[in-house]
Amino acid sequence: MTDFEGLKALVTGGASGIGRATAELLAARGAQVAVLDLDPSPVEKPLLGFRADVTDDTSVREAVAAAVAELGGLDVVVNNAGIGAQGTVEDNDDAEWHRVLDVNVVGMVRVARAALPHLRASRHAAIVNTCSIAATAGLPQRALYSATKGAVYSLTLAMAADHVREGIRVNCVNPGTADTPWIGRLLDKAPDPAAERAALEARQPTGRLVSAAEVAGAIAYLAGPLSGATTGTSLAVDGGMQGLRLRPVGQ
Repeated sequence: MTDFEGLKALVTGGASGIGRATAELLAARGAQVAVLDLDPSPVEKPLLGFRADVTDDTSVREAVAAAVAELGGLDVVVNNAGIGAQGTVEDNDDAEWHRVLDVNVVGMVRVARAALPHLRASRHAAIVNTCSIAATAGLPQRALYSATKGAVYSLTLAMAADHVREGIRVNCVNPGTADTPWIGRLLDKAPDPAAERAALEARQPTGRLVSAAEVAGAIAYLAGPLSGATTGTSLAVDGGMQGLRLRPVGQ
């Protein structure tokens, strides 16, 4: 499949997990892809790696400019860089709230702000933000994380309205619990990692975690030329977690 042939894409947080799966899929489908990451050393050709800290506006602007210069333009931005957080509203202090919001929300703003002048020059411009099921469903012990992803969901809608007449589409994906390095680290810290994994799997109607490749496929769909009429949309990739209410097994 070569539906991204001739397109230039930028993926933040693209050195691992969902970001890496997305960058590799877009490249496999014909795009030239630049990855922005705090540590781009794992990035291998044909992907291009650039160091960027999404909490630093100068770092973002310099990395986006360097990536665009190397790519020769920009058509697609995948705003994927983000961090996790656990606990209720009581469990994180102000500094942690500001830190996670700075990465997960303002980080996307910085990247979009730097990319928009280049996207306006594209004939196929798309931004896809990585949101979460946490934006639309109440999950325990995820107050801070959920607040940031709720903001990403609302930001996606606002950006879609602001830029649709400039020919720039903006959508987001809402993954359920995905089998990513962050979840792996959470499981490693659990008293019983196997039991914790089983609980996370059981929470999703499909009975398993979402794969990074499945989220990447949804991102590619929203970013692709065949989705030219899709903007201001959130696409759940959650194993049915948001919409399905199954009866217990045996009932």
